[in-house]
Amino acid sequence: MHAVFLDYKTVDAGDLDLASIKALLPEMEVYSYSNETEVLNRIANTEVAIANKIDFDSEVFAHAKNLKLICVTATGTNNIDLNAAEKAGVAVCNIRDYCTESVMQHVLLSILSLTHSYSDYMSSIGKGEWEDGNSFSLLNHSITELSGKKLGIVGFGVLGKGVAKAAPLFGMELLVCESFQPDNKSDNLRDRVAFDALLKESDVISLHCPLTNETEGLFGEEAFIKMKSSAILINTARGGLIDDHALIEAIESQSIAGAAIDVLDQEPPADDHPLMQNNYPNLIITPHIAWAAREARQRALDRIAENVEAFQKGSPINVVKPTAS
Repeated sequence: MHAVFLDYKTVDAGDLDLASIKALLPEMEVYSYSNETEVLNRIANTEVAIANKIDFDSEVFAHAKNLKLICVTATGTNNIDLNAAEKAGVAVCNIRDYCTESVMQHVLLSILSLTHSYSDYMSSIGKGEWEDGNSFSLLNHSITELSGKKLGIVGFGVLGKGVAKAAPLFGMELLVCESFQPDNKSDNLRDRVAFDALLKESDVISLHCPLTNETEGLFGEEAFIKMKSSAILINTARGGLIDDHALIEAIESQSIAGAAIDVLDQEPPADDHPLMQNNYPNLIITPHIAWAAREARQRALDRIAENVEAFQKGSPINVVKPTAS
């Protein structure tokens, strides 16, 4: 089967091995990146397209007459018009359970950095405040224990379940929300709560839900008002889950204690992106790296190979279907 990898460098930093995929697709053409025009040219005659963040809309499918399979090197498929894919007879497969450990590490790092005022203390060290002080210990920034606090997880797929393992390690109570209607619990399990309850009760909220019409802008002004002023928000899911302007207002007004954001609604961000305009010590911005441990990225490629092999054998796995409207 003729295949193209349209944006390989979004996965590989020169430290990965493509052998598992090439063994199945020896004629695969590999491109570091592809712009919109290049995508149309490169998928014109291909049967398999592998991509990470390439947009596949109706125009792309109209050009891809021979396309049979799209393999997304991620779990989220909001860059694919799934209805257009289904209409064109193209299978879309994502990958799952490949970066759980990496994301979990990043979430824990973010929580600890914020609850220990890590950025503030590093800044104090840089300014010479320890050398100029009178005590063996600087106590000019707050440090908060996690034991006895509540960890709220929004979305409880593989990643949400992985991060949930941290709760007992820190002595935290776990709250889980899978339904985003204000008063609707997803089921009767003890740790399941309605969205409003999670907002009001959680000391730490970590987002692990997909970006859909229902969840876009989920954390806006109304949500931040309901959160504790001592709460922190962690987003390693999708940038569109948060209203950036509402987040900035919440940080500036101290409606929440802080946030760690690994994903933006525009990546890479433009120079005038609202979250890139000011340097807040309690707002940590990282460049979409929670998933990106080397082991996780290699696992992603190997999962793609598994998807390709299953498709070639006539029993595709990890197929993503459009959501019923």
